[in-house]
Amino acid sequence: MINEILRGSYPTIRMRRNRSKPFSRRLIKENQLSINDLISPLFVVAGQKISQEVKSMPGVFRYSTDLILKNVEKALQLGIPAVAIFPCIEESLKDSHGSEAINENNLICDTVKLIKSNFPEMGVICDVALDPYTTHGHDGLIINNEISNDLTIDILCKQAFIQAQAGCDIIAPSDMMDGRVFMIRKFLDSKGFSDTQIMSYAAKYASSYYGPFRDAVGSSVERSIIKDKRSYQMDPANGDEAIREVSLDISEGADMVMVKPGMPYLDILYRIKNEFKVPTFSYQVSGEYAMHVAAANSNSLDLDKIIIESLVCFKRAGADGVFTYFANKAASLIKQNS
Repeated sequence: MINEILRGSYPTIRMRRNRSKPFSRRLIKENQLSINDLISPLFVVAGQKISQEVKSMPGVFRYSTDLILKNVEKALQLGIPAVAIFPCIEESLKDSHGSEAINENNLICDTVKLIKSNFPEMGVICDVALDPYTTHGHDGLIINNEISNDLTIDILCKQAFIQAQAGCDIIAPSDMMDGRVFMIRKFLDSKGFSDTQIMSYAAKYASSYYGPFRDAVGSSVERSIIKDKRSYQMDPANGDEAIREVSLDISEGADMVMVKPGMPYLDILYRIKNEFKVPTFSYQVSGEYAMHVAAANSNSLDLDKIIIESLVCFKRAGADGVFTYFANKAASLIKQNS
């Protein structure tokens, strides 16, 4: 009799019990995606009333500064805490040394000043790297057919300084030069900007997912004698190396660290967050965005659902925040479902 009862109650542990009703699913949810987790990347061009769609990123535009303000205002109304500004500058302003990067009246500095004067409460993040400003599209200077680490850092320090001077809240070096976090921190401190935060792209991989972004900012390396960025960005095959990179950047003064790209590197994100317990961010990069949109446009995916699912995956892996071109849409979806 007892054996029959025991057999009839099998299985005693039923995982589906907790999943059976909506209220219960809410109670046991391990990770919550909020609008506070979103950072909106924006592309800026010179001029007025300019809105140029990035062909490889349907739905993403380069905006002139007047229209950037409208986008910042919309992000602010949605509750998004920060925007990241990237320039697409005129070819005539580019040279082999990226000189426009250290012009204190360049497109990025003018845009930051405009944003902070109109919306001082919006967090502004600025990329520190030379690729949008160089004719060869690389993040550093080319000397004797190689990327010069130390000479590049000299320019990056000046670039970081003028961005901080313009009102940038978070300096985000994405160049992957060795020792640049230490030198930027010391330079900013010496200039009176000890409170300016540094978010280091500490684990940035030489990825093929960046193609649409390079279209957006005009930083192709096709014209360069060096045809890729593998001498300074990380090998996608390496994981332990990312731990060393992050450890170094934290020791040099980084306040936050970044893993880039996003979803293909969630294992790296997870390891870094577990190892260091510091504010850790990831970037749902242009290639990820383009793939999701293309699949949605072919009716292969429900875009709204995949946006939220993908961002929850970043949270589950340990991200404190995510750079995503879906930021506005995700914020609207979160509001609708709250």
